[in-house]
Amino acid sequence: MTDFPPLREELRGLAPYGAPQLDLPVQLNVNENPYGPSPACVADIATAVAEAAGSLNRYPDREFTELRTALAGYLSRDTPHGIAPEQVWAANGSNEVMLQLLQAFGGPGRTALSFAPTYSMYPEYARDTMTEWVTGHRESDFSLDLDKAHALVEEVRPSVVLLPSPNNPTGTALPPEAVAGLCEAVGDGGVLVVDEAYGEFRRSGTPSALELLPDHRNLVVSRTMSKAFALAGARLGYLAAAPEICDAIRVVRLPYHLSAVTQAVALAALRHAPELLGRVDDLRTERDATVAWLREQGHTVADSDANFALFGTFADRHAVWKGLVDRGVLIREVGPDGWLRVSIGTPAEMTAFKQALTAVTEEGLT
Repeated sequence: MTDFPPLREELRGLAPYGAPQLDLPVQLNVNENPYGPSPACVADIATAVAEAAGSLNRYPDREFTELRTALAGYLSRDTPHGIAPEQVWAANGSNEVMLQLLQAFGGPGRTALSFAPTYSMYPEYARDTMTEWVTGHRESDFSLDLDKAHALVEEVRPSVVLLPSPNNPTGTALPPEAVAGLCEAVGDGGVLVVDEAYGEFRRSGTPSALELLPDHRNLVVSRTMSKAFALAGARLGYLAAAPEICDAIRVVRLPYHLSAVTQAVALAALRHAPELLGRVDDLRTERDATVAWLREQGHTVADSDANFALFGTFADRHAVWKGLVDRGVLIREVGPDGWLRVSIGTPAEMTAFKQALTAVTEEGLT
């Protein structure tokens, strides 16, 4: 008797990706922005969606020209060179952006490379596109040894290199020279993707990889509106790259992949960028205070340019995680053994986290 359904053999027995979803008072496990859009932004979104609803019998602009122009204008603030609309691509969350990149540039007989610890969805994108997955390793402080990284690129000759910066789950940002050097090592035989999902949270003086785009035509810089823009529920991710790369992705995109409603919501949010990003400064301040507090308690904490902090190390991190859950606080078991990751929430949420972790520590669960 054959197994049903006739799933691909390499997918049998696998569970779908997802962080635990528990109904707890304090949820600090998936790096959401705790501050929702302002009333003015909500009203603008509602108006924009209502206008879009009047023509939902028609397909949306499949090239989302207005949105690409608005995103290019927003990204141009992070580079003195500016970004043109034809350098921008968007999709349903940065997850779909990454999948499209693997569909276009990965595939059978090709290899994708990253350096662990890294975002746990990357190997799934490779698996789903039948791309060979290879991981190098970061140093103990989660930085990259550039000599080792270059050697691995020379050995593997990857078609796609995925580098989150700030890194998820560690929060570590890459210096520009690391990105530039690896772009040169990869050459025209591949693309190097710098995943800046948390780019807006980087500390002062940490540049964006967008500044390097004019010098490296194989460089892709991706962003999302889920984090800094507080639009996780809208599902809008995007990238900046050479026009040739954007045109290549158009070959694999599904028809009309961005709905008229999604485009309207994203455009409305971009009109309110200054007020939405104002909360980013609050979260940076809260992040730095949380990192300092954790270190004062004797924990090791990775330097973070994101809206989360990775801390440890624990002999039994699950016991610590469970102790926090029992006290109404949900964080994430992710990253290397012994480490935990806490998203940065409101001051009240972070106070609840600190009180819960202190209680867990006093019980000796750490």
